[in-house]
Amino acid sequence: MYVGRLSPEKGLDVLLQAWEKARQSGILKIVGSGPLAARLQSQRLPGVQYLGFKPKEAVIALMKEADFLILPSVWYEGLPMALIEAYSTGLPVVGSRIGALVSLIQDGRTGLLFRPNDPEDLVAKIYRLRSRPAELAAMREAARDEYLEKYTEQRNYDLLIAIYERVIADGGSQERS
Repeated sequence: MYVGRLSPEKGLDVLLQAWEKARQSGILKIVGSGPLAARLQSQRLPGVQYLGFKPKEAVIALMKEADFLILPSVWYEGLPMALIEAYSTGLPVVGSRIGALVSLIQDGRTGLLFRPNDPEDLVAKIYRLRSRPAELAAMREAARDEYLEKYTEQRNYDLLIAIYERVIADGGSQERS
């Protein structure tokens, strides 16, 4: 599945080209809204379901049913909320090897990375996950572990408090410029 803004920099053309080549790989569900929404709705591509905007609870429910999330960005990403939501459900992420996605997706552990703007490489990753159910299952577990280790509310609270404690312990003794 794909979840996110439907705009050119998100790599939707790459995703659709890849999915057309990997058509026997099941149904691609696209969730989101944006400038490309009307085009996606009117295209009615075989094997692609455009679901439009969905509230967070519905997105999480869809993620729980999906095999993997695809983030085909051709532009640099920060920390995509869709990635965190995917990991929270134990959903591996297949993403472009670009920007922060390189450090957020542990290639072969929490998902797979493919060359940006390369539908053929994305197809290879889709086939890999489809043909290796044990590897996909291990990635599911690793994705959930990654979420628990780094992205829970409690973990972020603990990190923030640790930062405050260091600043307080330092007493503001560092020179200000």
